[in-house]
Amino acid sequence: MFAGLTGVLGRAQIEEVFALLSKAEFQDGKQTAGYRASRVKSNLQLRKGTQEAARLSDIISTGLTDNTAFRQLTFPKAINTPLFARYLPGMEYGYHVDNAVMNQPHSMRTDISCTVFLNNPDDYEGGELSVITPYGQQQAKLQAGDAIVYNANLVHRVQPVTKGERLVAVTWIQSFIKDPDKREVLIDLRQMQNALHKHAPDDATTDLAYKTYQNLYRMWADV
Repeated sequence: MFAGLTGVLGRAQIEEVFALLSKAEFQDGKQTAGYRASRVKSNLQLRKGTQEAARLSDIISTGLTDNTAFRQLTFPKAINTPLFARYLPGMEYGYHVDNAVMNQPHSMRTDISCTVFLNNPDDYEGGELSVITPYGQQQAKLQAGDAIVYNANLVHRVQPVTKGERLVAVTWIQSFIKDPDKREVLIDLRQMQNALHKHAPDDATTDLAYKTYQNLYRMWADV
């Protein structure tokens, strides 16, 4: 999975995020990277434990959980406390894979990675998120308030920023559907049932699609 989400944050939320980030303290991003990732990580990261960090995390988490597409793509069981990263010219995050288990706010498996873009692509040059998927390398550099979700087992990087400033929030999701192949089946089936509901709401086939979706979800859910 490598999918974009539009409108995770609205204009008011983006303005509040900028106001909070303008007075927040940043530190070397290597402090939250594992040994392997720290070798290729060069960015600044918001210091945790402040009122600003708590409010910013709440804005991102609420924006994601309120987004229908996010819920339908990820089947979220738990969302990690978001991290806020700043990339200035010369900074990048080389190829790496995210840790399988993280401990904020509690121990959780990382099934899905998520990047929420906090400023517009015109604000900086470079800085594309590049993910190596089974279908080739995919890149994303989205508008402020939009997000990308992708399977956390994929190797990815942030390309070097050459001009301006890149601001993002990143987080990880433990999904009720642990297996990415099974998640893809349910995502496809959801699209099918939505189309049937729209075009043939009273047809028995529509009821069958809903039944099949719920029973597969019931069979595969990790609760």
